[in-house]
Amino acid sequence: MTDFLPLFPLQLVVYPGERLNLHIFEARYKQLIRECEENKITFGIPAYIGDKIMPIGTELELLSIENLKENGEMDIKTKGIGLFKMTKFYAQAPNKLYPGADITRPALDDEFDLSLNGEILDQVVRLYNLLDIKKKPPHSANTFRMYDIAHYIGLDIEQEYALLVVPSELERQEFVYAHLKKLLPTLASMEKSRERAQLNGHFKNVIPPKF
Repeated sequence: MTDFLPLFPLQLVVYPGERLNLHIFEARYKQLIRECEENKITFGIPAYIGDKIMPIGTELELLSIENLKENGEMDIKTKGIGLFKMTKFYAQAPNKLYPGADITRPALDDEFDLSLNGEILDQVVRLYNLLDIKKKPPHSANTFRMYDIAHYIGLDIEQEYALLVVPSELERQEFVYAHLKKLLPTLASMEKSRERAQLNGHFKNVIPPKF
């Protein structure tokens, strides 16, 4: 079964569960948000990557409208509630200013490996320490899923989209684990190089090797 969903394509990836604040200023998206508020409907954000709209995106609910101005510009608060897959895209929805699509809604598979989450959490803590990230890591291994940390582990937009479309949480864990295992040694090496560079011009206490 397909449904129609208004769309707000953006050059970013949004995940289910994510809270996103947006400034709305284009006429077509002012119309979209007004209709979401008046008719209590949702809308979708598909990522716009490489000059094309990706077929899978995240459906969002409008939480509130903030700072509504006389010209219709506004700030909004939203939350991702699930995934959608486009079956037909409309650059301009019928009788509307904004784009839309006929969509289906894939189910979210949330089964995960707690021990693997623990290993991922250890790597995330190490990553934050290496990069001096002030954001607090998840509290414990059972309090987060991969979508919760996806924006904070050094993925580019193509990798973020690749993670979005992974069908199960177990596979998403494997995706993130493999990414961090590859990324961390590189960052650690860069940090050592930076420390060595900072020592240039200083007296060095270097222990020579024994032969």
